[in-house]
Amino acid sequence: MPLAGKNMAALRRKFKAKKIGVLMGGVSEEREISLRSGTSVLGALKERGYRAVAIDTEKDAIARIRKAAIDVAFIALHGRYGEDGMMQGTLEMMGIPYTGSGVMACAVGMDKAAAKVFFKDSGVPTPGSYVATGSRDKTLRLKLPVIVKPNSQGSTIGVSVVRKKSEYAAAVCFALKHGTEAIVEEFVEGREFTVAVLGSTVFPVIEIRPKAGIYDFKAKYVKGMTEFIVPAKLAGPVERKVKDAALGAYESLGCSGAARVDVMLDKKNRPYVLEVNTSPGMTSLSLFPKAAAAVGLTYPELVERMLFAASLKGK
Repeated sequence: MPLAGKNMAALRRKFKAKKIGVLMGGVSEEREISLRSGTSVLGALKERGYRAVAIDTEKDAIARIRKAAIDVAFIALHGRYGEDGMMQGTLEMMGIPYTGSGVMACAVGMDKAAAKVFFKDSGVPTPGSYVATGSRDKTLRLKLPVIVKPNSQGSTIGVSVVRKKSEYAAAVCFALKHGTEAIVEEFVEGREFTVAVLGSTVFPVIEIRPKAGIYDFKAKYVKGMTEFIVPAKLAGPVERKVKDAALGAYESLGCSGAARVDVMLDKKNRPYVLEVNTSPGMTSLSLFPKAAAAVGLTYPELVERMLFAASLKGK
């Protein structure tokens, strides 16, 4: 994503005159991952010469943000109260510009079933699904296999692949331990990809190849459990279809700044968008930095570009 030298220099001057708070931690089940993301981001900002401080939003988030007296918030939060629009809304009310998407895009992106409505309205292909809200939802309404996961959760927490009818009820109960709703989705047999988007820039597609089973929490965050192909080995027309689907999903939710879109490609090379992550992981194992590195952006340079996209979305 090239920026003219004069523009880059002006943006650096602008943001180096400001105090930047890196919001991390929080209270979701993804707290530890967020702390890792935030610590990495903080280090990168300091390396580039920015006046940055860490703010753990575990308790008294508003008071901590006020006490830090920041001018800009770099959101490195994942999951509830950080990726679902709540923190974004809080920052809007406080008049503090922040990185990433606005309130609506975050809220809809966190709600997988709601996001699918936006995808379908925009013509973005996505697997068929329905929502299960409790133990009474024992009737399987899709052809096996299906994937069952919490409707509002990240990092593939609470996810199961159901290949036998006898496994279905337990999978729903497992998902409901991590939220009030479970989404039951057609399981697309094929290859798994993710696409990093930053504004109008679509980075190279990454193929995800777990060493065993599905790309679950362990496969994501334990080194060596998954192979990543960057850039993915795709024929030109197929790569364009995957990127178009990802960008279409990003735009359908009204995203801004950095987001990562998960896409399945079936055996007929048809893409299906699974979800949009409006606050992508920024740890050393995270996929967004891997995608940026494929076009020559170092981690600190990527963090700087994400910072430059910070704004007060409500104005």
